[in-house]
Amino acid sequence: MKKFTPLLGLLLVNSASAWADGSLSDIQKIDELQKQINQLKFDIKDDKKAISSLKPKIKIGGALRFQYSYEDYNDANKDRGGDFDFDTFRLNVDGSIGDVTLSAEYRWYQYMNVVHHAYVGYQFSDNWEGQVGITKVPFGNLNYNSNSFFFNSGYYAGIEDDYDSGISMIGKYDKHDIRLAFFKNDEQGGVDGYVSDRTHRYSYDVIGIRDFDSGEGIYSSPTQQMSESNTLNLRYSYNFFSNTEVGVSLLSGDLEGGSGVGSVGDHTAYAFHVKSKIDNIGIMFQYSDYEYDLDNGSDFVAVGAWAFTDTLPAEASLYNLNLSYDTAVSFGPITNMTFYNDYNLVTNKSGGTKDTTMNITGVAISAGGVYAYVDFVVAKNQPFVGGTFAGNSDDWNKRLNINIGYYF
Repeated sequence: MKKFTPLLGLLLVNSASAWADGSLSDIQKIDELQKQINQLKFDIKDDKKAISSLKPKIKIGGALRFQYSYEDYNDANKDRGGDFDFDTFRLNVDGSIGDVTLSAEYRWYQYMNVVHHAYVGYQFSDNWEGQVGITKVPFGNLNYNSNSFFFNSGYYAGIEDDYDSGISMIGKYDKHDIRLAFFKNDEQGGVDGYVSDRTHRYSYDVIGIRDFDSGEGIYSSPTQQMSESNTLNLRYSYNFFSNTEVGVSLLSGDLEGGSGVGSVGDHTAYAFHVKSKIDNIGIMFQYSDYEYDLDNGSDFVAVGAWAFTDTLPAEASLYNLNLSYDTAVSFGPITNMTFYNDYNLVTNKSGGTKDTTMNITGVAISAGGVYAYVDFVVAKNQPFVGGTFAGNSDDWNKRLNINIGYYF
């Protein structure tokens, strides 16, 4: 009631003025009062809209996931007939307050807790949106360059579904998709971020320089720390025939050493990518190339994610070709199935290590709020399938993986 008191006072003042004006007839005075009443109703309606737009509109969601895996390269796992474990519980917060949007996701695993993403956004116009915080790195096919639960090999090199701290601008004009981003550092605050364990992160990033000559192992914590810094991203794509997106991505940034040593090199990456959907058939192709050009000439860098330290060749070329077919079904609660085959090759590695190859054949199953991936993975020198990008194995490893989640 307090908000409308000035308006009522204004109406009373204007009303008194109208009645005091002797030049107006009674009918004209009544008409003038009616106009003032209508304007008051309009102003009250606008005020209510303004108040309503400032009310938070927040949606809480999340997921609970479990996983079964059978690994032919793990004797203990084979002897047990595989393992069934808790995978993750996550919470999502999405919404808006006025013209400002927000999105965040936090995940709990058995062995770590991590921020997946967290940013605030603003829609500057019909074409441009800005995001500030821990946001998705605009690189390659989006939102994913894969169909399976295991992503593609580029994920383990830090160029698929990566999240860093900075600002991102997303522009959409008819068939054009333009993305510009500047990331000050990784999602943990860079080389001197206040974190207890730099491997406790969802997406892969460099965390150090490998020094095999001093006795470091492939999975050892690096003696010399390092992180990404001041990275620029540019991604452009064009949509042909309303179902085929063709694009290019570029990345360039600095590498910061620990203990105040300053810059220790730079990193670059580029990709050519195609994503198409023809009726029920999906096609994804991407060629990517990355390089960590270190001042000391090292052929390897240390990377961290999933509470795990690994070794990555300082440069390599990546190819992937993914095919999928989705169909609506009616098998009890199951309403949709997507069959897929994702092929990956990592070659031209620095340090002379052998190629990484991974092929995943699988199916994604939707049943109400339940979503499941059933993947059969065949790979060599592939992280999380019995190998590493820095490996030199000729052996093919196999893994059956079933991930089941309830999403709400």
